Amino acid sequence: MAHAILTSDTHRELRVRTERGAELGDAVMTALVVPDEFRRVQDEYPILFRLNHERDAFTPVALLGFETGENLFLAGDRWDARYIPMSIDIQPFLIGGAPDAQGDKQVHVDLGSPRIGAGEGMRVFDVDGMPTPYLEGIAEKLGALDAGWRASGPFVAALRRYELLEPFTLEVTLDDGATNRLVGYHIIDERRLAALDAAALGDLHAAGHLLPIFMAVASTGRINALVARRNRALRG
Repeated sequence: MAHAILTSDTHRELRVRTERGAELGDAVMTALVVPDEFRRVQDEYPILFRLNHERDAFTPVALLGFETGENLFLAGDRWDARYIPMSIDIQPFLIGGAPDAQGDKQVHVDLGSPRIGAGEGMRVFDVDGMPTPYLEGIAEKLGALDAGWRASGPFVAALRRYELLEPFTLEVTLDDGATNRLVGYHIIDERRLAALDAAALGDLHAAGHLLPIFMAVASTGRINALVARRNRALRG
């Protein structure tokens, strides 16, 4: 990636392609999500927790497909869902600085992204060098994603403290007889959640963790819909 601080002096003519497509980097199996967006994510995608064994850390993700490079929500040049995870929606932009750092952040742009348009796409700055409404919207989403990312650490720590994550393995048999096996992910352990006492539930509620926990639980109901998407893609 060729990251650079976004400035009107350097990037006055920058344009960004906002349509969707595999060639634009949208062919991904998962997308990072943050607890603040779980309510919107769960209405479209299963929310799983991916374990990084080297770092012994969990990251919440939205499941978009069943194998590497598969995004079942891509339909030509559009995204077939009412909500796109923020980590996807803000590309090719990102927040500069350490993820946990406080204070002012800078908007960076990945100049190596296929979304950087050669004379086509949405302008980032107008002819006077002022941010366009498009860039203002991106900056707002970047701020929300940054705040959500910083809140993800305490959220996952609480899940681990109350042992609310359990390994999840899914075997999907498709209409053509093929089988996809999904491993390496965790989901909320509903039995442990139901067994929590009032003090534990009060602690999770006071910290703002209880709602995203229930949203993550509800999201697993979207797995069957994702399987149906895969079967429609096979037939189509």
